[in-house]
Amino acid sequence: MLTICREDTAEVIKRTDIFEEIVEELKKIGVLFERWNAKKTISEDSSEEEITQAYMEDIQRLMKMFGFKSYDVISMTPDHPKKDELRNKFLKEHTHSDFEVRFFVYGDGAFYLHPDDKVYIVICEKGDLISVPAGVPHWFDMGTSPNFKCIRLFTTEEGWVANYTGSDIADRFPKYDELKVG
Repeated sequence: MLTICREDTAEVIKRTDIFEEIVEELKKIGVLFERWNAKKTISEDSSEEEITQAYMEDIQRLMKMFGFKSYDVISMTPDHPKKDELRNKFLKEHTHSDFEVRFFVYGDGAFYLHPDDKVYIVICEKGDLISVPAGVPHWFDMGTSPNFKCIRLFTTEEGWVANYTGSDIADRFPKYDELKVG
């Protein structure tokens, strides 16, 4: 699901769940959005090695295309002891000097992209890959009961470093749990 809103009022300008429309709208702001299919059967209990093997063709394609140096698999569960701390960290608008790439092996979350005078709310689910261009202000909401596993790709060994903008814009938009209900 993609929802495009005015930054000042959060008024909805466009909403779509049609994959091709999402890809085209996000391409306008330099965001890569893809759907991947596993080459092997995996489950929520699959190991990092099993997961990366299932998606290795796509991982290698992006590594070659963008010069990624490394990748990993991260997971977040509702019982994670630092889930609230991590959620609050991601909920603040920030940028990165490198672009951020996430592929959802399972679960879901919402990226809020703020490249101009609009906010693009992208709900990512199992099978979705999203890239956030370097320098684009954004935030991520995994909800109050997060449950996801993602592959992350990096062009630097240290991974991503958040540069917080100091803006309170994230406070003016509905949180992910509200979007899931609505």
